[in-house]
Amino acid sequence: MSLPAVLLAAGSSPSPTPSESSSTTVPTLQDAQESAANTASWVEQNWSTWLAIGLKVLLVVVIAVVLRKVVLRAITKFIDRMNRTAESAEGTTLGGLLVNAERRRQRSQAIGSVLRSVASFLILGTAALMVLSSFQIDLAPLLASAGVAGVAIGFGARNLVTDFLSGVFMILEDQYGVGDSIDAGVASGEVVEVGLRVTKLRGADGEIWYVRNGEIKRIGNLSQGWATAGVDVTLRPSEDLDRVRAVLDEVAEKMSKEEPWNELLWGPIQILGLDSVLIDSMVVRLSAKTMPGKALTVERELRWRIKRAFDAADIRIVGGGPVATSEAEAEAADPADGVAAPSAFSNSDSPQVAATTPIASQRSSAAGK
Repeated sequence: MSLPAVLLAAGSSPSPTPSESSSTTVPTLQDAQESAANTASWVEQNWSTWLAIGLKVLLVVVIAVVLRKVVLRAITKFIDRMNRTAESAEGTTLGGLLVNAERRRQRSQAIGSVLRSVASFLILGTAALMVLSSFQIDLAPLLASAGVAGVAIGFGARNLVTDFLSGVFMILEDQYGVGDSIDAGVASGEVVEVGLRVTKLRGADGEIWYVRNGEIKRIGNLSQGWATAGVDVTLRPSEDLDRVRAVLDEVAEKMSKEEPWNELLWGPIQILGLDSVLIDSMVVRLSAKTMPGKALTVERELRWRIKRAFDAADIRIVGGGPVATSEAEAEAADPADGVAAPSAFSNSDSPQVAATTPIASQRSSAAGK
């Protein structure tokens, strides 16, 4: 095609009109007025609902914060009152024996921590649920999901939950505390620290035992109330019982009047009588009520005093194998009792000696013949 023909075709094509070139329409003033009127009408219809929801949420938050602060303050005052009661009781004579300041302090701190955590969780959790319900949010799926998650966590951390709950009840019931000597089954010793999950014990050799509270099935507290000191004395059956009782009464009376044993003994030392009578011995049992945890100390001192008193009174304490009771009995004893029976190996010509002769020596003797 020639150039004039192309120009002619281009000139003959229709030109676009202004209305067709503008594809967007500009909103008019009337449209803007209608949109503003609709927005104002929607706000006018819903502002009361928004205001009610906002005021309800604000009221719930304020009440929750104030209530939590009041409850925590009440718990703190309650714990402080417990500590003041313990300190006032510690100043008395009986209180100094029965009250341990560190034990009461740790117990009160543990109880206060548990109560504060529970109070905060209940108050703030309830407030959060009330705020969500104010926004017309359906709480049924949320509560169901929380229940399923709680069950899953409970199965996964059941040992931790068991330890925690056991520790809470041990502290609330005051089963033991710092300074007590306990037998927890899995370990025994003096309580060093009581926690909500773990109890620390110091054993007899100085070792530290970490015992989970959930593993403790039974507890024997050796520091509550009073303890019993028991001493058994083994004597010859030929001793004069009246003389033995007189010596033991003298020892018990003298020990009960001396310090510090007059404070450690919470009752008179009692001679219970003969515990057993055998052919070569008899056992006399003594018992005394002592301060908790001091039974072993009293027993050792009582044995010491009894031994010295019996030595002074020429009363023999026996035990183990039979012992010659007197020089007359020793002389009357058969002298052959200490001699061994004759042996067949003492005769070199006996068959027993010939049977034990080495084979090599028998062959050499035969060759010599």
